[in-house]
Amino acid sequence: MAEARAVEPMTVPKFLARKGGDPLVCLTAYSTPVARLLDPYVDLLLVGDSVGVVEHGLPTTIGVTVAEMISHGKAVMRGAKHALVAVDLPFGSYEGSTAQAFSTASHIMRETGCAAVKLEGGVAMIEIVAFLSARGVPVIGHVGLRPQSVHLMGGYKAVGRHRRDWDAIEADAKAVAEAGAFAIVLEGVAEPLAARITEAVPVPTIGIGASARCDGQILVTNDLLGLTENPPRFAKRFVNLAPLIAEAAATFAAQVKTRRFPAPENTYSAKD
Repeated sequence: MAEARAVEPMTVPKFLARKGGDPLVCLTAYSTPVARLLDPYVDLLLVGDSVGVVEHGLPTTIGVTVAEMISHGKAVMRGAKHALVAVDLPFGSYEGSTAQAFSTASHIMRETGCAAVKLEGGVAMIEIVAFLSARGVPVIGHVGLRPQSVHLMGGYKAVGRHRRDWDAIEADAKAVAEAGAFAIVLEGVAEPLAARITEAVPVPTIGIGASARCDGQILVTNDLLGLTENPPRFAKRFVNLAPLIAEAAATFAAQVKTRRFPAPENTYSAKD
């Protein structure tokens, strides 16, 4: 097991200063118990809108609401002492205008106490990123494969596999960084392009299905734990909890049906 680090809160400036340094370790979290377990080992806990798919059974992230992000954000904040906590802005809650984006972001930050928000998009989002950053809202960008644009992109497909597409994707990353984002998630980006973008931008890149040469890596924790039925190609299962959970449930059911549970040690006797 990796050694847990001393509890010292990660901040946005510390996170930004890790550009080109020790790789940043990032995972998603949606609940207090999981956040508490992950917190000693990671630099960033992302309350991703992936919660809609992996915890709520939605087909895409598009149906996730601001209220749901706040609920999960509050839960994660209760379990985080070291990691910087960022919360995704869900689809439809920020794209309309700078005013809408600031209203949503400030509402989420006030309600949860998180340190940052994440939003998807490149050149089209620079006005919003700049507006939020100038008003005290730390922003993580997200370019490449953008789950909130799944219908526009025609599915969950890697991007940048053809060199003719590289310039536009790199331009997206550079634009978001120049607008004030303190980090950028590169999702589903061809390895050589992700490495090139990492060299080209002055802020940390966080890879997911990208390159080991990114400044950090993030995975959906359910994928890491083996709780996702059909994980994406870029996910790695570090432990397979699904059969263990099923086995525990089956054992519990068998003991209930045979009245072996609860045993005397699991019940309370009368005092008089």
